[in-house]
Amino acid sequence: MLLYISPYGYMMLTSFKPAEDALAIPPHILPRQFSLDSYSRFAKDAEVPRSFLNSFIVAMMSTTLAVSLALPAAWAISRYGSWPGRFFLLVALVTRMIPYIAIAIPFFALMRSFRLTDTWLAVALAHVTISLPLAIWLLAGFLEAIPSELEDAARVDGCSRAAALLRVIVPVAAGGIVVTAIFCFLASWNEFLYALLLTSVEAKTAPIVIAQFKSQYSLDWGSMTAVGTLYSLPVIIFSLFMQRRIVAGMTMGAVKG
Repeated sequence: MLLYISPYGYMMLTSFKPAEDALAIPPHILPRQFSLDSYSRFAKDAEVPRSFLNSFIVAMMSTTLAVSLALPAAWAISRYGSWPGRFFLLVALVTRMIPYIAIAIPFFALMRSFRLTDTWLAVALAHVTISLPLAIWLLAGFLEAIPSELEDAARVDGCSRAAALLRVIVPVAAGGIVVTAIFCFLASWNEFLYALLLTSVEAKTAPIVIAQFKSQYSLDWGSMTAVGTLYSLPVIIFSLFMQRRIVAGMTMGAVKG
């Protein structure tokens, strides 16, 4: 555990160091003098709070789209999982192996032709291409653990297939859906490449703003670590509160009675 939290701890401690301490050689782990200069400096810059809002909106949009598209696809694979379904599931996984840069330029050209560059929608759609294959793969595993007899009973009561999915399967698979949504959200929250290519001013996300603290001849460690600390803090707090739900969702269907 200490190995995993040590980089974040060092980043947080560096954000409270004066500029001369942040660049000291050899480095000091603990600040010799606590300073809030790094936080007060960017607090006056409206670009940082706006980038946080952009990141949140883009992550919510991409997560909603990815889960909404992945759920019916995974349901079809799990319920009608003959060889075409299994083949589609394998193709979805293989697409995760394609480097993002391979489709980044064509995707940028497509968004520019639709005049969607520097918009939330363009970045969200790009992030869906990252998270959708994994979302399908995860949800297919979760839905396979749900007995098909539940749907059969709903169909006998007069539900259509879509109604059975929404009214019966979705509530039962809520834990798995939440876990999938968390993975999709984190993939979008931390993404850099597509956000760099598709944004310029209005839709710029926080990872791009953090990278701007590095210039050709200097690196503002104080501001970079301060923004990085605040940017990662919501995710850490959310993960701690949702830890039980995440574990329950990941172990869904692991034990069958």
